[in-house]
Amino acid sequence: MFKKILIANRGEIACRVIKTARRMGIATVAVYSEADRDALHVELADEAVHIGAAASRDSYLSTDKIIAACKSTGAEAVHPGYGFLSENETFARRVEEEGVVFIGPKHASIAAMGDKIASKKLAAAAKVSTIPGHNAAIESAELAVEVARKIGYPVMIKASAGGGGKGLRVAFDDAQAREGFASCRNEAKAAFGDDRVFIEKFVEQPRHIEIQVLGDAHGHCVYLWERECSIQRRHQKVIEEAPSPFLDDATRKAMGEQAVALAKAVNYQSAGTVEFVVGKDRSFFFLEMNTRLQVEHPVTESITGLDLVEQMIRVAAGEKLAFTQAQIQRKGWAIECRINAEDAQRGFLPSTGRLIRFEPPEQTIFAGAPSLGASGVRVDTGVYEGGEISIHYDSMICKLIAVGADRAAAIATMKDALDGFVVRGVSSNIAFQASLLANPRFAAGDFNTGFIAEEYPQGFGAAQSPHGDPVFLLALAVATNRRLLARSAGISGQLPGHELQIGDAFVVVQVDATGRRTETAASVSVEGADFLVTIGGRTRRLSFSSALRDIATRGSADGRPFHAQVERVGLAYRVAQGGAQVDVRVLSPRVAELQALMPFKPPPDLSRFLLSPMPGLLVDVSVSPGQAVRAGERLAVVEAMKMENILVAAHHGVVARIVAEKGASLAVDDVILEFESAGATR
Repeated sequence: MFKKILIANRGEIACRVIKTARRMGIATVAVYSEADRDALHVELADEAVHIGAAASRDSYLSTDKIIAACKSTGAEAVHPGYGFLSENETFARRVEEEGVVFIGPKHASIAAMGDKIASKKLAAAAKVSTIPGHNAAIESAELAVEVARKIGYPVMIKASAGGGGKGLRVAFDDAQAREGFASCRNEAKAAFGDDRVFIEKFVEQPRHIEIQVLGDAHGHCVYLWERECSIQRRHQKVIEEAPSPFLDDATRKAMGEQAVALAKAVNYQSAGTVEFVVGKDRSFFFLEMNTRLQVEHPVTESITGLDLVEQMIRVAAGEKLAFTQAQIQRKGWAIECRINAEDAQRGFLPSTGRLIRFEPPEQTIFAGAPSLGASGVRVDTGVYEGGEISIHYDSMICKLIAVGADRAAAIATMKDALDGFVVRGVSSNIAFQASLLANPRFAAGDFNTGFIAEEYPQGFGAAQSPHGDPVFLLALAVATNRRLLARSAGISGQLPGHELQIGDAFVVVQVDATGRRTETAASVSVEGADFLVTIGGRTRRLSFSSALRDIATRGSADGRPFHAQVERVGLAYRVAQGGAQVDVRVLSPRVAELQALMPFKPPPDLSRFLLSPMPGLLVDVSVSPGQAVRAGERLAVVEAMKMENILVAAHHGVVARIVAEKGASLAVDDVILEFESAGATR
């Protein structure tokens, strides 16, 4: 067994590998860029080596620097994590040539599966079900349209070296095929240095289900059941679970056996994932093989009790798998939510900055120590309170995993964990995740890869997300306000005769974006530690087990436990639970009467300006001063967190002036250009 390994990665996955290595008694070496000098993985590792500037190409993508770090520290092996160089066969080969062990498959296996065109041909030869398509590189937009028409719309345009949702577009007509072809090539060139794309049939109402495989150097290969990854946004996974609520045992077995057949065909030696698209009749087709550890591997660990990082290390050290296919157990249910730094209410645009508050729910299950049959919460992260979410890397804050005896128990645990997860300083998708978990279709397992687009056609807004009992949110604000008044009334030194007097009657005031005002009468009485709140024609008994200062609020409502988030925002209370959110003021009747006389101040009209919706790099401005533009026309492109974001005109208009130059670094709401008339951009 190795004495020391180097992790050629950063963030959550680097921390994850360190935890298993530590349990196995293996010393670890972290590498870090200038932007990650104070990162968590640097602190956790036994040693750390600085390898370059913030840009990935100057640090985490530099083969020479990583190998030099191995040599200088005496690391015997390299774990690549996921992303960066994890599926780069040139890197894997170079590592092997330098006498360092690559903790992953052999470079030949990576090469065979890394090219999506070649991998489909190999899959067909191994008698794996494959999807109809044109498995040769497409050289022009005209050829893309020709091929798409031949296959029949809709089609999927994919980068041959793509992954993680990059270099992938779905086209339903000729125009989308042309645009998708250009975007895929650009993204693939920037992210992978390979702009080849191919086209295949897009299966409508598909599910994305993948099989975890594990092979050793002695000819043994097994599958560790499946993961359901159909809850996606823009082809990037949002929620994963194991097992799948859709598969029956016969389909599960057939998919597993085909995955093993493909792995054996390329002499696969490590953990890997074979991805399938599954139709509503449970017909399934090979998509691709990911020759690395997957982001969502914790859900497989949770239902099998196997540490996949440990298995990768043992296989790389030459050990045989210690179990057969028949010995692999499956118990319980696990769900993973990817908690990302993105603004769900602004089209899920990236959000960067400092984590002012980072308070995940209490962990009862820990990375690097899976236990079959355990229930509870696991948090895999590479950040900490006070740390920074950088513009240079991906948007992941952490992975939240909930495990239960069955799917209903796992969902209930995840809902509670999301309601108690506090992230401030950057925007996050926690409310969106909570809304997904509360959706009846998700609870019923009735979904496919189009679920998010179908359920949120206009995007996500927490204020509009339905709550099963919206009056409860108001009652929680009233009870919290009463707690605050009680604390204020207890402050010493108040002027005699003028002490704070607390009444029983209150008015809950809500004001929407147009200034429309809603008032709801409420009253409160106190019995010991309980607050009896009468509102909406019903009296609720609320008690609290968390401190008034805590945003994550725990307690009981009519004897049933609850978890929500309550905080002051200006003079209002913001209450959030289950993906729903309300901003309210809790006032005395007289103050509410006076406050109603205050004029409403609408927000300024900024529609004359094209504002940057995210921090990022302005890579293109497609218009010039004096140019007339039409609705839907491309205006500019902002690159953030390795993704291109195309900004288009919402209405007709004429460009007055260009404010930001190409190559500028933009903050949120920085002005890019101005129109002569209002209402021209989005």
